[in-house]
Amino acid sequence: MKEGFRQCMAWLHTWTGLVVGWVLFFVFVTGTAGYFAYEIDRWMRPELPLAGDAMPVAPDKAVAMAQAYLQTHAQGAQDWSVQLPGQRGSSSLSVTWRQLPAADAKPVTRGRFVRKALDPVTGEAAAEPAVRKTGGGHLLYRMHYMLHYVPYDVAIRLVGVCTMLMLMAIVTGVITHKKIFADFFTFRPGKGQRSWLDAHNLISVTALPFFLMITYSGLVFFLFQYMPAGIQASHYAGNTQAFYDDLLQRPVPGAPVGGTGAPVIAFAPLVAQAEVQWGAGQVARVSVQQPQAADADVQVVRVAGSRIAGSERLRFDAHTGAPLDPRADDGAARETQDVMLALHEGRFAGPLLRWLYFASGLLGCAMIATGLVLWTAKRKLKQDKRAKAGEKPEFGFRLVECLNIGTIAGLPVAVAAYFWANRLIPADFATRRDWEVHAMFITWGLLLLYPAFRAPLRAWIESLWLAAAAFALLPVLNALTTERHLGVSLPAGDWVLAGFDLTLLVLGACFAVAAHRVRRRQLRAATAARAPATQAPLMAANAAG
Repeated sequence: MKEGFRQCMAWLHTWTGLVVGWVLFFVFVTGTAGYFAYEIDRWMRPELPLAGDAMPVAPDKAVAMAQAYLQTHAQGAQDWSVQLPGQRGSSSLSVTWRQLPAADAKPVTRGRFVRKALDPVTGEAAAEPAVRKTGGGHLLYRMHYMLHYVPYDVAIRLVGVCTMLMLMAIVTGVITHKKIFADFFTFRPGKGQRSWLDAHNLISVTALPFFLMITYSGLVFFLFQYMPAGIQASHYAGNTQAFYDDLLQRPVPGAPVGGTGAPVIAFAPLVAQAEVQWGAGQVARVSVQQPQAADADVQVVRVAGSRIAGSERLRFDAHTGAPLDPRADDGAARETQDVMLALHEGRFAGPLLRWLYFASGLLGCAMIATGLVLWTAKRKLKQDKRAKAGEKPEFGFRLVECLNIGTIAGLPVAVAAYFWANRLIPADFATRRDWEVHAMFITWGLLLLYPAFRAPLRAWIESLWLAAAAFALLPVLNALTTERHLGVSLPAGDWVLAGFDLTLLVLGACFAVAAHRVRRRQLRAATAARAPATQAPLMAANAAG
């Protein structure tokens, strides 16, 4: 261990960042994609119609038709919900309900979830288009904490350990770099190790508040899994399911409703009342838990963005329509946790703020990448001396170098392969959803192995050019395989589909620039290596003269 507090922190910063850096890079890449999970879902389901016009009927009339459908087809359900179109992930008027579990089902069994899209004019169930099965953007989002091919409990604990080490790396990094904020204004390109350190400092300081928030809130996300002693020491010991049911105010599955038989009041006047308070078009959803229960309540939920900790809502007695306190059941601890989770996921973010989240996530990827490359840059001179002496590079150094190339340049190619598979695998292929993911991880596995058989700079260049081509050609593939390409989406004003294709082109351009810069570095290194050999005869002639 190094002497001195800052030296100890520097050692801790280096090794906590290195040991889990590749896992954290995967977490940041997939988590950053998750900020546009709904938009990625839409692109990966090209059979869905283009963004349509506004709903042809007023929200209160649409809700009235949806309630009539529920009363006809979902009597006795555990819950009802009506979703109005216009929000992210909700392109049509739809209803959902959860059926009661079978009488002989286990106590924790939940009923089957049913969703129906409705025609906004007639109120009848609409014929939904045959859409290909895909994991979409939400599968990428879930990967950032569930990984893949790994049991759930193992995955969230592994990611939790990596997240805690990242939090340590952030804090120790601030302590280590005593001039971190002064160095924010310093960048010296073309200086090797010094340039990588400047870039690492610049990126880290630019989004430091975001990194601290996203790391700490990620730990809060699974606080009960990481710190289960509180549950075990309480009266919930041995019954974790009951704890979560009480915490989230969920009805106990299969429990008797104890209803009065009184009908649920009409939703339409409640929606009209909410629009008077919030403004037209501000209602996103109307829901009621256990409609037959004597204490059932109707919740009218506002569109996202009105508050950080969940959307603003109004509550009414389900049988009398009397207004209720919308936050009566939420304690301070639950409110605090809701705020932390909303900050982590960006639930409240509008389009501009969501892009800021996305940009901050990309900076997180760059922070991790520059830190990993800096580790090898610091040790490159020693390895060059070993090479001149005819010795092979140290195994640890070579391993880190290959993992860096295979992860920093290879993982983006793998994500692009996920999108390529969505377009190339036949829509009616039985296990196409699974093979989209298999294509992603097979690609990543091959690119992790590839640097072991190539010179490092050549592996960097080739992998980066592959990433550039994989992203830049995706809009071309989209145009060849679907009718949802830029030539259609731009004139139609469908900015979800058009924005996705344009973002792919920008990412491809960024990887092309990176590949070009690494190629220039390779040429400079080759020129410098040839210089001594070409200058030697001239130096000898001068000495003889």
